[in-house]
Amino acid sequence: MTAHLVAPRTPDSPLPTGMSRSTPAHLNGELWRDIHGRPIQAHGGGLLRFDEHWYWYGEDKSGRSSLAVTGSGQTVERVDLVGVAVYRSADLKSWERLGIALSPRHDDLGGDLHVSQFMERPKVVYHPSGTFVMWVHIDRPDYQLAATGVAIADRPEGPFTYLGSVRPGGLDSRDQTVFLDEDGAAYHVCSTDRNATTLVTRLTNDYRGLTGESAKVFVDRHMEAQAIARVNGRYWFLASGCTGWHPNEARSAVAESIWGPWHELGNPCRAGSRAELTWGMQSAFMQRLDGDRVLVMFDRWRPRDLKRSGYGWFTASPRGERFEIDWRPEWTA
Repeated sequence: MTAHLVAPRTPDSPLPTGMSRSTPAHLNGELWRDIHGRPIQAHGGGLLRFDEHWYWYGEDKSGRSSLAVTGSGQTVERVDLVGVAVYRSADLKSWERLGIALSPRHDDLGGDLHVSQFMERPKVVYHPSGTFVMWVHIDRPDYQLAATGVAIADRPEGPFTYLGSVRPGGLDSRDQTVFLDEDGAAYHVCSTDRNATTLVTRLTNDYRGLTGESAKVFVDRHMEAQAIARVNGRYWFLASGCTGWHPNEARSAVAESIWGPWHELGNPCRAGSRAELTWGMQSAFMQRLDGDRVLVMFDRWRPRDLKRSGYGWFTASPRGERFEIDWRPEWTA
């Protein structure tokens, strides 16, 4: 999430009375809990499928809350880095916390992973060599570093070893995702030009670096929270506008090539309260499931209490020339 003037998204609700802790309900927009009844801390996250299990990586927002002042003078809520948390599930519903996959460094003042920095929107891909590769937005409290960091591990739960950060092609990189295509090529996708443009860059063959093959798309469209899925031979794109914690109307698009040209399709959200504001949520990731079904992941941010921010998960499929997401009150896998 790129920093902007704080305006809260719709807050989550308490855990329903009488809910089983071993098989928790996942009400869309609410705080979710793991199999032990603890709040799931995996915000701005992404999924990985490996050895019959799903792994969910995301920001642990349970750290100490404070205020940060951006380079433009705006004040935003933040928490000290706790790290990238990882959860495991066999059914995409009952989640077990495995711990912190990428930890902060308390003794490296000014370093990328110091507790005072930002580490957002982690995404992990698996390389056939046996390496798990994580890409994550790295930034300072003033949001002027605007870089992407990479870490590797030999197990999906980590621990991940941090390799450093880079600006793609020397350009700023804020909200980001990683997309793994059917042919094994992987791509880094981020907001650049101070969020005005989306930048697509092919990763190196080992997924640990960025190649010189890149393209700017959605120029001057001011998007963040990008997510991509490939279904029926076409690339489907989801993002939000750049209003920080404040909800806005989701964007969607389709293309025959990841390099474009992209054809915008408008808001994909259908029915439900405040669909015109993405149900008070923001996109996080899209994961291809079976057939033409796609799991679409959202966050419902609660800036004044970030550790209690909620989640919303939905399945969607392309409908002709459109990609539409129907409201459901609960994620049922």
